[in-house]
Amino acid sequence: MSKILLVDDEADILEFLKYNLELEGYEITTALNGKEALDKLTENTDLVILDLMMPILDGFEVIERMKKDSRFKNIPVIFLTAKNGEISEIKALELGAFDYIQKPISPKKLLARVKINLKKTEDRGPKQKYPIKINYGPLVIDKETFKVFVDNVEIYFPRKEFEILYFLINNPDRVFNREFLLKEIWGADVYVVDRTVDVHIRKIREKLGKHSDLIETIKGVGYKLKSVK
Repeated sequence: MSKILLVDDEADILEFLKYNLELEGYEITTALNGKEALDKLTENTDLVILDLMMPILDGFEVIERMKKDSRFKNIPVIFLTAKNGEISEIKALELGAFDYIQKPISPKKLLARVKINLKKTEDRGPKQKYPIKINYGPLVIDKETFKVFVDNVEIYFPRKEFEILYFLINNPDRVFNREFLLKEIWGADVYVVDRTVDVHIRKIREKLGKHSDLIETIKGVGYKLKSVK
């Protein structure tokens, strides 16, 4: 039975979603604000459904704290929010959210997205096809701990940035277009705009510093990672 932490500051919405998720057999823990969510979060939590606009700590602050904690940084997060706008969606994805759903939302749609995101998490486990730890020129990337070292200095990478870099390192000198990277990293069933890839690549380059040229832009095609000697 998958364990879901459901967070929303509107009690009626919380109870409505809790009821529908429990009908599908999920074990639900609820929280009314960001602080309560972090207090109730455990290593056994399989998924967090997180409202964006909340008192005390908003959704962005909650996921930022989760990503800095080795116990929780790999737990998938779905943002559930009434706030519109591409900027908020891109920020949520940059911070490592798996999905971003706007209210109002039907229970059937939410259940479908929950199943998709839990399945993606399960698929990443036993089907791991790449090395856990990779030394790549000035970079060391560890899939088990989700840590990246640049010139022996640990640099924090949000989940999606980490996954893009990890994928490219395992496929040096191969060019991948935006559509392929979106499907590989976010999955075919999750809608995100092409520009999301560009934003993530820019952030990765910033973190690579003087080694930013390791990631090449192939104009009109996509991106590739240079091989290192």
